[in-house]
Amino acid sequence: MSTTEVESLAKLRRLLADGSSVCDLRLQDLDLTEVETELLGIDDFTGVVVLGGRMSDDLHRHLRLHGALVFPADPGVPFDAWRSRLYRPRELYAGLHEHGYDATPDARAYHWSLEPDQDVYSSLLRAIHDDSISDALGEFVDGRTLVGVMGGHAVQRGSADYTAAANLGHSLASAGAVVATGGGPGAMEAANLGALCTDPALLAPAIEQLATVPSFRPDITAWARVAFEVRDNVTADTGAPRSLGIPTWFYGHEPPNAFANRMAKFFSNALREDILLRVCNGGIIVLPGAAGTVQEIFQVATALYYADSARNVLPPLVLVGEQYWSTQVPVWDVLQALAADRPMAGAIHLVGDVETACSTIADIASAQECTHRPTEGGKAP
Repeated sequence: MSTTEVESLAKLRRLLADGSSVCDLRLQDLDLTEVETELLGIDDFTGVVVLGGRMSDDLHRHLRLHGALVFPADPGVPFDAWRSRLYRPRELYAGLHEHGYDATPDARAYHWSLEPDQDVYSSLLRAIHDDSISDALGEFVDGRTLVGVMGGHAVQRGSADYTAAANLGHSLASAGAVVATGGGPGAMEAANLGALCTDPALLAPAIEQLATVPSFRPDITAWARVAFEVRDNVTADTGAPRSLGIPTWFYGHEPPNAFANRMAKFFSNALREDILLRVCNGGIIVLPGAAGTVQEIFQVATALYYADSARNVLPPLVLVGEQYWSTQVPVWDVLQALAADRPMAGAIHLVGDVETACSTIADIASAQECTHRPTEGGKAP
């Protein structure tokens, strides 16, 4: 059986206009009220699966009576389990300016996830949502180079570490990469901000304005409001995306930042962490951080340790802060011990500053491009 996913009304309208059979379509997250007249005129929906979206009661009955399997959206939960696209920060923060953070979809989804009477249906909705977001993220990543920036959530706005992370994000995005972070506050926010800001002259004033509310504690509302004010000043949502956040409601006490072009937010932190590290095909830069950052380092290290370099180019893992990662949190010695006599040894790097980290990523990307570029005779050099 051949199926076709339809995630936009434009595609569905084209299929209906040219008289194509609708049998075996997968209609995901569509407002079917927009094409209700056309659908009511069809009497064979064999194999059609409708995943969420909007429809009238009449259309719902018509689809089911003529062979469709309908999974309606649940208006009783504060998220769309069948969502077909990544979030934008303003969607997660809808209602922030009028009613404060606790009224936003982001906060309501987090509080829903904490409800004590969760049952198997709730688990199913979470799993469907996360799979839908994973699918949308796969479509977003396709054809793009993503460089991950990892670092601590406690880095305060206006600090030297925050400014360094913002400059790093700007440099990576200006070189053509999409900057991917965990989507939260601190170093993650700074890197997403730097990537989003296309004009470097606007970056320092943006950081200065953000520093008026240096942390999301104790007031997330004030922290987020100033972020959206800054976002409006530094760029518009036009052009190719430069910034991606992949946060989780598992750490719902850490709000998502406002500076990613797109947000892939998950309920499952285990799934989110695996996906975040896996999509960074251009490498990962790790800034100083605590336990969560160390966990991410060794998740990457595990993948590098077992990778088959004959079949896969190993993306670089670049740690920033020679003293920090050698003495304060001494993971570098462990990485070197693991990498001894393995291809992984060529993929791990310890550097002193973000400028060197950025140039290391660029040099490796350039070398890989030269290695795989066909020569005049059609063979790689």
